[in-house]
Amino acid sequence: MLDELAARCTFPDRADIDCAVSGGPDSCALLVLATRVRRVVTAHHVDHGIRPGSATEADLVRAVAERFGANFVSHTVHVAPGSNLEARARELRYGVLPSDVLTGHTADDHAETVLLNLMRGSGLDGAAGIRASTRPILGLRRAETHGLCRNLGLDVVDDVTNSDLRFKRNRVRAEVLPLLDEIADRDVVPLLARAADVARVDIDLLNQLAAEIDVTSVAALRTAPEALRRRALRLWLSTSHPPSWAAIDRVLAVVDGSVTSTEIGAGRFVRRSAGTLRLESRR
Repeated sequence: MLDELAARCTFPDRADIDCAVSGGPDSCALLVLATRVRRVVTAHHVDHGIRPGSATEADLVRAVAERFGANFVSHTVHVAPGSNLEARARELRYGVLPSDVLTGHTADDHAETVLLNLMRGSGLDGAAGIRASTRPILGLRRAETHGLCRNLGLDVVDDVTNSDLRFKRNRVRAEVLPLLDEIADRDVVPLLARAADVARVDIDLLNQLAAEIDVTSVAALRTAPEALRRRALRLWLSTSHPPSWAAIDRVLAVVDGSVTSTEIGAGRFVRRSAGTLRLESRR
């Protein structure tokens, strides 16, 4: 079973691999499969201090790492109470992990992300779901990663928040996907994953074409097709998050001459002068 699952993974071709391991079955399966391809593997566990007893989860991860010959590193972050808890915890988590850390997202996570992105109106880029570059087990199903952990007799973390229906992802997992399976009379996860792959091919081509546009030139933007000039601006203005559709609309108003400048958020402005766009920050 291990060799069959490992053959379907896409681990990067480098000597050292860092894996983010929460202690749940997906990330533990990631760790085990990484060691199966005979690489130097380091398991990174982050304790957010959100759940009671979360500190003991590091011990479970350490035990799995030791059993399969991986290194182990423990990190601790503090997430203040308040709104957007999951998003803030994720930001802090990735702040302490290596930049190229691998995560244990499965095909089921992929399908859930596609649906959540579409529900937010995120367009073509959202329809592409999760990129596989740092998600080597994206071709595996959740049932397979859980089954692997059971067969190996691993003690894994049972995260009770995964069944909390106050979170949108959990409702998509527990209610929306089963309903779609019933309506389609088939398993829709592979269908959503395939649709995301198709979208990603188109996105890569659009990004390539958009990158050839001089995004600071009003003349170049005016003559570009709508899809490409929007994407060129999106690439130019993206930070950790891409600009909103409304922000791009405001910049296009600057390009078309309706206004000479506009704010795009986070204290940043796009200004037009002598046919050239400049990106400025509030001082």
